[in-house]
Amino acid sequence: MAEFTLDLNDDQKQVRDWLHGFAEDVMRPAAAEWDEREETPWPIIQEAAKLGIYSLDFYAQQFFDPTGLGIPMAMEELFWGDAGIALSIVGTGLAAVGVLANGTEEQIGTWIPQMYGDTDDVKVAAFCSSEPDAGSDVASMRTRAVYDEAKDEWILNGTKTWATNGGIANVHVVVAAVDPGLGSKGHASFVVPPGTPGLSQGQKFKKHGIRASHTAEVVLEDVRVPGSCLLGGKEKLDERLARAREKAGKDGERVKNAAMATFEASRPAVGAMAVGTARAAYEVALDYAKTRRQFGRPIIDNQGIAFQLADMRTRIDAARLLVWRASWMATTGKPFTSAEGSMSKLYASEVARTVTAQAIQILGGNGFTREYPVERMHRDAAIYTIFEGTSEIQRLVIARTLSGMPIR
Repeated sequence: MAEFTLDLNDDQKQVRDWLHGFAEDVMRPAAAEWDEREETPWPIIQEAAKLGIYSLDFYAQQFFDPTGLGIPMAMEELFWGDAGIALSIVGTGLAAVGVLANGTEEQIGTWIPQMYGDTDDVKVAAFCSSEPDAGSDVASMRTRAVYDEAKDEWILNGTKTWATNGGIANVHVVVAAVDPGLGSKGHASFVVPPGTPGLSQGQKFKKHGIRASHTAEVVLEDVRVPGSCLLGGKEKLDERLARAREKAGKDGERVKNAAMATFEASRPAVGAMAVGTARAAYEVALDYAKTRRQFGRPIIDNQGIAFQLADMRTRIDAARLLVWRASWMATTGKPFTSAEGSMSKLYASEVARTVTAQAIQILGGNGFTREYPVERMHRDAAIYTIFEGTSEIQRLVIARTLSGMPIR
């Protein structure tokens, strides 16, 4: 088991510096353009693919880092470059993780390469879970999957929303209810192959922030997929559903808590994204405060500015520590007895919103214009308190974990 340390090893430092260079030289110069265009930055994704950043191999290497710091380190550097472009680069990973977590070896080998394409023809993938009436309340999911035994096919119907890469993806991974009476325990995941009839893009959202990342509805109308597209296979699903139907009380609660633990383990990565955005805004504000002169001296000489910067840096470092602790715990199998995953996501996301707002204040009128990047960073930061569980849901998870009570 890897010991917890704040010192990156030489390999980690090399990867960090490599990603930082890509973020600084490729992402940042293009950030304002793609934010204005509100389009997927295909040329940037292709450049990332040529360098090996946009690939399953790269993310697998970071995921299996024994210290647990590979993924948060990578997320922080990429989102330091630009949150919208970064989400376009890492968004496919959501679908890939869905296949890796639930699929067979054959399914993993078949579908994940098709999610990324190759350096000459890059592709993206979409993970489709949220619905118009089922965001935080996943048990209310209305998308249904019905098995046609005669044809060994699953028929999917429903509408998904807030899907990163939804509709433009080569491969969609869709979560659907196969036994609605079991709530979230009656869900299963399906791969929808490229070109499958019945899948279409619904509304494309014009967003407040992360505008270089494509977000849309995905409409499923009698979408038929082969039985082999059920992740994990039907035999495994039938066994799981049978257990869920038979068990109740404590056993049922245990299953639910195991699912919660899975979500807990993924939340530090979002916290790392927030840390990257907060750090970027802080650095802009610090440089500005050192060079902007008022009343014959740099504005950083004023306590009102200097103390804000001190608080900003303190909060960023504290957020990173929470993210790294949770990431290390997840990798080394330490139980989240106090919802440490949710703690890291909650605090880092709130810090990102606070720090980016403070950066605008320090830059004054300049910070309110698009001539400087902090207004974009502030718009981008708003998403961190919403996706992967809102701040309110994180507080609920933490409170329930600490109290052992079903707080509502």
